[in-house]
Amino acid sequence: MRTATIERNTKETEIFVELNLDGAGQFDVSTGIGFLDHMVEQFSRHSLIDLKMKIKGDLHVDQHHTTEDSAIALGQAINQALGDKAGIVRYGSAYSPMDETLSRVALDISGRPYFVWNAGFTQDRLGEMDTELFKHWFHSVADAAGITLHIELLYGENNHHIAESMFKGFARAMRQAVERDPRKGDAIPSTKGQLGG
Repeated sequence: MRTATIERNTKETEIFVELNLDGAGQFDVSTGIGFLDHMVEQFSRHSLIDLKMKIKGDLHVDQHHTTEDSAIALGQAINQALGDKAGIVRYGSAYSPMDETLSRVALDISGRPYFVWNAGFTQDRLGEMDTELFKHWFHSVADAAGITLHIELLYGENNHHIAESMFKGFARAMRQAVERDPRKGDAIPSTKGQLGG
């Protein structure tokens, strides 16, 4: 079973994350930020990763700590559930259309975190969520999961569609990358014999 449980408690947030890479996209998400809940639910549904995420954060300050720590915990859970990464496809990519918007996401479960962002928003908030935090969320996931992640908005106008397109693209790319490749058996997908470092 490729599962993980993360409990992360600081003075800023209390987080519980439970994850199953080989799930069916079942989710139970409560971060205290409605739009973030919606996006993380999209990630779970379209990656087929079962995900429970419960967060109590210092939202009376702002949304930064809750957003960042949710991403760190998710990334840690993905990394933990992958174990030594034996037999995985490793790479994933997706074009993600949503009405007038098209995003491209590519990732490598390399063990070497790197993040490239070529996207932006034309409004400051979606619901109550600060749009500047989306870039930070993806960067934090990449760092904590140890993945190389490239996200590019090719075009789009509606800010809701832009965010959702990127999260769904990330989900589809992750679904590809974490799959077990029957041709690899238990081989580590690297000529070095290990991923990372």
